[in-house]
Amino acid sequence: MIELLPLLLFIGAIVVLLMGYSVAFSLAGTGLLFAAIGTLTGHFDSVFLEAIPNRIFGVMNNEVLIAVPLFVFMGVMLEKSKVAEELLDTMAALFGSLRGGLGISVTLVGMLLAASTGIVGATVVTMGLLSLPTMLKRGYDPAVATGTICASGTLGQIIPPSIVLVLLGDVISSAYQQSQIDQGMFSPETVTVGDLFLGALIPGLLLVVAYIGYMVFVAVTRPHAVPAIPEEELNAITNLWLRALKALVPPVLLIGLVLGSILGGFATPTEAASVGAVGAIGLALMRRAFSLKTLNEVMRSTTQVSSMVFIILVGASIFSLVFRGYGGDDLVRDFLHDLPGGVVGAMAIVMLIVFLLGFFLDFIEITFVVVPIVAPILLGMGLDPVWLGVMLALNLQTSFLTPPFGFALFYLRGVAPAHISTGQIYKGVIPFILIQLAMLALLAWQTGLATWLPELVYG
Repeated sequence: MIELLPLLLFIGAIVVLLMGYSVAFSLAGTGLLFAAIGTLTGHFDSVFLEAIPNRIFGVMNNEVLIAVPLFVFMGVMLEKSKVAEELLDTMAALFGSLRGGLGISVTLVGMLLAASTGIVGATVVTMGLLSLPTMLKRGYDPAVATGTICASGTLGQIIPPSIVLVLLGDVISSAYQQSQIDQGMFSPETVTVGDLFLGALIPGLLLVVAYIGYMVFVAVTRPHAVPAIPEEELNAITNLWLRALKALVPPVLLIGLVLGSILGGFATPTEAASVGAVGAIGLALMRRAFSLKTLNEVMRSTTQVSSMVFIILVGASIFSLVFRGYGGDDLVRDFLHDLPGGVVGAMAIVMLIVFLLGFFLDFIEITFVVVPIVAPILLGMGLDPVWLGVMLALNLQTSFLTPPFGFALFYLRGVAPAHISTGQIYKGVIPFILIQLAMLALLAWQTGLATWLPELVYG
């Protein structure tokens, strides 16, 4: 029974979360409750709790995590400056003459917004408000339209600069150092957020190509589901290429500044995030969308999102501390090592667990609770940290799409017309979930898709 206490702790936290309580307080509260019970029954050493202040201070003192509020600020500022609106209008005009052209334009805009904002909620809501009414008006199948918007909005999870990659990069870095120390290597190598950015670039772009490929497939097999914009409407648009340049150049330039400063070795991801935040202000000034009121709204939203992330991190730190105090690490390590198939079997089980947890938990909880437990074990079994990080990021991306609690589904449901059913939204995302699982399989088979670029740039 004592050996099952870590498992009961984990199940208890999930039950409390599903009851609707706040994530951070559910994790911290469940951990402290089990710690109190264990202390009273003699199964838990309360000395573990003395590390809580150091853990909280470690979160506050972590320079890598400063990138989170900076990237959030950049994303919200770009949302307020209506970059997405102009991009959608322009891309729709460029590809509208093709069957499925609106879907392709939504995917490409999702890619550009992912690379310039990295905020899934803002992207899904913005594209839902702007493009869904247009797609439905043009006769698009509601399931295809909603699925395309949800999936394109989640590209911000995998295409850098991504908040998920920042958080994962910090966790993977700590796990990699821990796994090397456990193996007796006291001058451990490091893995950075920049490594993960580079590693995720090719898989992210391949995912965009796969989404577009699916849209082409629908256009060929079910042309009535993705009709083209009437030619007379397109002919009424003047100076299309000039408008396209005007809409594309500023965000692409900002993406180039942020990613280029990282790839060129001129800045760390945290410093590049500050470049992006300043660049977003400059873009808003150019578009005459900057004011004190706008700045106040952006700073308020940034504070809310950042506070949510950091309070969850503190709660998860307390939870994982109690989990380790109960010997949960040893339990997980023995379980993974005893699986048939060695490291392949262990990795497959971990990816399956992360995928299934994505049905009920948000990526932040999984990143802060599950990954710190399993990553040191998997890395100790010889897996590449960049490849593992990208695999987890791609898997976590599905947590935004998987029913019943996929956040992208909730975001779109909130702005979709009443006649669009939740069932249609669920049906629409299924092909994209299958595409992401296929990309996971491809990345598992061809690990170089994630490791080649970081090795090329950083040697």
